Amino acid sequence: MKLIEEGRNFGFDTRQVHAGARPDPNTGARAVPIFQTTSFVFEDSESAAAYFDLKEYGNTYSRIMNPTVAAFEERIANLENGCGAVGFASGIAAQVAALFTILEPGDHVISSSAIYGGTINQFKHQFHKMSVEVTWVNPDDLDAWRQAIKANTKLFYAETIGNPTGTVLDIESVAAIAQEYDIPLMMDNTFASPYLCRPIEWGADIVVHSATKFIGGHGTSIGGVVVESGKFNWSNGRFPVMSDPSPAYHGLAFHATFGMYAYLMKLRSETLRDLGAAMSPFNAFLFLQGLETLSLRMDRHVQNTLAVAEYLDQHDMVSNVMYPGLQGSKYKPLVNKYMPKGAGAVFAFDIVGGRQAGQDFISGLTLWSHLANVGDTKSLVIHPASTTHRQLSIEELADAGIGEGTIRLSVGIEEINDLIWDLDQGFSMVKKTT
Repeated sequence: MKLIEEGRNFGFDTRQVHAGARPDPNTGARAVPIFQTTSFVFEDSESAAAYFDLKEYGNTYSRIMNPTVAAFEERIANLENGCGAVGFASGIAAQVAALFTILEPGDHVISSSAIYGGTINQFKHQFHKMSVEVTWVNPDDLDAWRQAIKANTKLFYAETIGNPTGTVLDIESVAAIAQEYDIPLMMDNTFASPYLCRPIEWGADIVVHSATKFIGGHGTSIGGVVVESGKFNWSNGRFPVMSDPSPAYHGLAFHATFGMYAYLMKLRSETLRDLGAAMSPFNAFLFLQGLETLSLRMDRHVQNTLAVAEYLDQHDMVSNVMYPGLQGSKYKPLVNKYMPKGAGAVFAFDIVGGRQAGQDFISGLTLWSHLANVGDTKSLVIHPASTTHRQLSIEELADAGIGEGTIRLSVGIEEINDLIWDLDQGFSMVKKTT
C-alpha cells in the first residue's frame, strides 16, 4: 500500500484488514489467493542454490513457506508490533517449535504455574525427554521469578491471561527481571489477542498464539504462530545455538548473519523444516479472514463477558468468579494497565457442589456448547478438571487454581440476555438433581 510506504501510521482496525495483503500482481485479486501448492518453480539453478543457502529469500516448498501463509505471518507480526512471524499447524506446535529453537539438553526454563494444561504436559513430559528442566513459579510473585534463575536458565514463560483462572501477568515487571539477566520472556497471548494486549510493547521478546482461538474466531481452523520482537541479543553468551556456527545449516552463524531476524530465520529454516508442522494455506486464508474482524468481535466478546461475570458474581450458587475484569479482582489494576479495552472473554468460576454440580450445570445448558475450545463466536463451556487439565495431579491442579467445581466459559457474541437465560437453565438443572 502506497500510504504505508510513505510512513503513515495506520490504526489497528485498518491494519487488521490491510497488513500483508496486496492485490495479486498477476490477477488483480483483492483477497489473498490460496496458494494450494506443495512447491514452487525455481528461476534457474543459481537461484535454487541461493535459496537453500539462505542467500536469497523466496518460496521453495510449502512446508517452509507459502505466499498465503506469508501474508498471514506479516499481518499478525504487524498487529503484535513484532519484526516478523512464523506460522505453524497448531498452537501447541508453534509453542514447542519456539522453545525447541533455542533450547539444548541441560537447559532450564522458568514458567508460570497458572497456564494451560496442555502446556504443562508439554513442559513436564516432552521437554523432560530433552533433559530440559522446568521450574514452576507463582506468576504473581516477582521474587519467585528472580530466585528461580540459574546459570543455565534460557527462558521465562507465561500467559498474558492465565488459562483458565484469569491470572494477569505483570509483564513489564517480569520482563525487567528477564532483561536484567539476559533471559528472553516468551508470552502466550492467545486469550488477549493483539487487539487487547501486545506484550512486545511491554518488554516481551517472543509471543505465541493459538490462532485456532480468537484470531480465527469461528472454530473452523487449527493453527499457531510465533512472533518475535527482534530486540533480544542472542549473542549474549547464553545461546550458542543462535550465535555459534550451526551444523544443521552449513555452519551458518544465524545471529551474526541475520541480526534482528536471526531467531525467526532459525525457527523457519531449521525447526519448521525439520519438525514439519507447517500451517496449511487454506487455514492461513481463514485466519486472514478472521483477523479482518478481530477488533469488532473482541469488543462484543468483552462486553458480553463482563456482563456474564457480574451475573455470576452475584449468584448464590457460585463461590468464586475468576474474571480479572471485575472491579473486585486483584488483577483489575493490571488489566487497566495492560488491557484497557477489556480482560478477554475466557474465564472460570467455581460452582457450589463440586464436580457433580459442575457436570449437572453443563448438562442443563442449550446455547453454550460443551467442547474443548475457546475463542469462538459461539459461547463454549467445559469442566477443566475432567478434560483440558485431566492429566494434572491434585497438587498441579491446585497450583493452577483449578478445583473439582471449576467451570471454564468462553463467552461468544450472542445476545447477552439469551446467554444469561441459558446459564439460569444450568443452575436450575443443578437444583433439580441436588
